[in-house]
Amino acid sequence: MTTLFVSDLHLDASEPASGAQFQQFLAGTARGAEALYILGDLFETWIGDDDDESYRAGICAALAGLTAAGVPCYVMHGNRDFLLGRGFEQRTGTFLISDPLIVELQGEPVLLTHGDALCTADHAYQRLRALVRAPRWQRRFLALPLDVRRALAARARSGSRRHMARIGEQITDVDDEAVRAAMRACGVRSLVHGHTHRPAVHALTLEGADARRIVLGAWHEAGSCLAWDAHGPQLLRLAREAAA
Repeated sequence: MTTLFVSDLHLDASEPASGAQFQQFLAGTARGAEALYILGDLFETWIGDDDDESYRAGICAALAGLTAAGVPCYVMHGNRDFLLGRGFEQRTGTFLISDPLIVELQGEPVLLTHGDALCTADHAYQRLRALVRAPRWQRRFLALPLDVRRALAARARSGSRRHMARIGEQITDVDDEAVRAAMRACGVRSLVHGHTHRPAVHALTLEGADARRIVLGAWHEAGSCLAWDAHGPQLLRLAREAAA
């Protein structure tokens, strides 16, 4: 059977087409999978499991439909939805997984990660990442009222856009040596990640052996999915139907 991987859907009410395509994917293609892995940034923002916004509730219901149909779904935190917690698991029937994680696919160990930790040249982002992943910071943020958290999340999104506009593509891409170090440490020849929104399969040589880095794409304009079966991995672009 086929194992599916997606990442960087950035689902938000402001982009309804992405959410509609993902719900169709969950009700169709994903139902025949052995498992679905979501490698971070399922949502554009997630301000806590108590968020009652209707759009996100609809996405959670669609995920619950998939898992109720018997397809296990594993979700990794991204840089946008690192506050997904136990309440999200209960609402969706999914399982939150650690980053990084090694899984076995067709007898091969494969390293999975969101990818943001590999962008080591972006020093400002790495400092921010360390701050917001700290349990103390998260407890203090989640204790704030919902409307305050929404306002802070909106400000953070604006700040992120300004930061991305100031720095170059090389800084926002993964660092080659960080990739190689992670793969060596984990003893793998295949790495799958998202975050950079640059879907591709990169061949490399690691310790004299062939290796590969597979990058998942974002879902802003079309879907992106990695299908891994007995024939190996295949990176797919999922066309989106034009709005009527």
